[in-house]
Amino acid sequence: MGLYRFLLVATTILPTTMEQALSGRQTTFSEAQGRTPHQELDPAFWNDMAHRDLDRAIQLQKLNLNMAKNVVLFVGDGMGLTTVTTGRILKGQLQGQPGEETVLAMDSLPHVGLVKTYSLDYQVPDSAGTATAFLSGVKAARGTIGVNGRVQHGVCATQKGNEVNSILVLANQAGKSSGVVSTSSLTDATVASTYAHSASRYWDTDANLPWEAIYKGCKDIAAQLVDNAPDIEVLLAGGRQNFLPRSVADMEYPNKFGTRRDGRNLVEEWITTKPGTARFVWNLDEFNAIDSNRTDYLLGLFEPHHMKFSVDRDLDGAGEPTLSDMTQKAIQILQKNSNGFFLLVEGGRIDHGHHANQAVRALHDTVAFDDAIQVAKDMLDMQDSLVIVTADHSHTFNFGGYPSRGHPIFRKTDYNFGFELLDRKPMTSLLYGNGPGYSLSGTRQDITNVNTGRKDYKQQSAVPLAHETHGGEDVPIFAGGPMAHLFHGVREQNYIAHVMKYAACLGEYRENCHSLRKPRATRGGVAVRSWDFQTTIAVLILVVAIM
Repeated sequence: MGLYRFLLVATTILPTTMEQALSGRQTTFSEAQGRTPHQELDPAFWNDMAHRDLDRAIQLQKLNLNMAKNVVLFVGDGMGLTTVTTGRILKGQLQGQPGEETVLAMDSLPHVGLVKTYSLDYQVPDSAGTATAFLSGVKAARGTIGVNGRVQHGVCATQKGNEVNSILVLANQAGKSSGVVSTSSLTDATVASTYAHSASRYWDTDANLPWEAIYKGCKDIAAQLVDNAPDIEVLLAGGRQNFLPRSVADMEYPNKFGTRRDGRNLVEEWITTKPGTARFVWNLDEFNAIDSNRTDYLLGLFEPHHMKFSVDRDLDGAGEPTLSDMTQKAIQILQKNSNGFFLLVEGGRIDHGHHANQAVRALHDTVAFDDAIQVAKDMLDMQDSLVIVTADHSHTFNFGGYPSRGHPIFRKTDYNFGFELLDRKPMTSLLYGNGPGYSLSGTRQDITNVNTGRKDYKQQSAVPLAHETHGGEDVPIFAGGPMAHLFHGVREQNYIAHVMKYAACLGEYRENCHSLRKPRATRGGVAVRSWDFQTTIAVLILVVAIM
């Protein structure tokens, strides 16, 4: 017991950990509590908040059974629950608040559930198989786009006859407008799954087609967009290089050239094949000059590959629109169609920040993603517009270490671990399970004098990998608008596409859509089957015949 008591006392009195060790002191419980907003110390604060939330929840019993004229699907690429939580804190702290109490735009959507993300062949998926699931309604193999599970990744011969249509295609067939907005490349996995069918997500340009694919007649993803998807009105993303031939220099970076071997300039082809007023833009000034009322088709490609991270936008001399800017422009153009529209908005670079173990970049892009959600909510009538927010998968991103209330999210944690911190080195509350933030020296890096809030700082990781991996746990889904209540509980990822189709009366739900959505009659709290007019007449004829 003597040794135990010594360690207990030493742990309590020795300022051995975190940033406080540098100044010879540590954060106490009273100091941490002192950072709590004063009004939260009053029990009435929490009781009043709960009463308001309960009132809103009770009102949700009045279901919105309208047909969804518009459907907007927001996909935070790699935005797992930890990213949502820490992104929420960051957004609040950027507004001068402690952060934890912040309500994100996605948080305010009333219906919430969880989504299982595994693909047909992997427990932990990629963005291609997951996007095929939530856009087309069937699960698929890792690395495949817009095809069913019979297609083998990278084998063109298995592709023909196994294509599946996305909800964007079904919306176009029903006379709706459509659009795609992303901070990733326009031929990247998530957005490509709206319009393309490919045995490999990596066939984004003809230069990447293997001999077997060329021989069997498979077409690259960029060419499919121009040749096979003429009805998409708005396309805003990165990825210019896959639409330009190798002989053409990039308009922003003259030392860079297109990737296409076939000599096709797909940008010019896209413009000349459109029946209405079509515009192509590649910088911020051109984008801002677009008159939505006079533009029928808009193609914006703002980088040769992916667009800039949110924290790096000021480094782009030509300028780039924010995700909010692009979302607003897209809705302005698409809502001119009285039949409504489908719009996919992807925060694509959240994923890339996590792969690099750079939480600063990933979380600032999460905040920008949430800002775009608020733009859509402000512009749309939720009585006839279904808004959905989800992720394709998560990452090995962790949040822990007992930081005090309101502690800056990127700093080293201020909790006193004492002798529990065995290497006596500070740690951040944001860490990764694997990735490039490792140390191969045999000991963990001492970050005492490291600014962990830099945008290029790599959070420490447990397992050394050149690129961090995706995570396999369930991801959240938030929804509001017509039929949003159908998102509840834990669902398979392909269920998302079916709810969108049902809400908007598309695909297999187009016929008799309105009769299907009528609530079943009840008697004494027990559901009973109600007869339609034809059934009633048939029964009456049968009764008369028997008599």
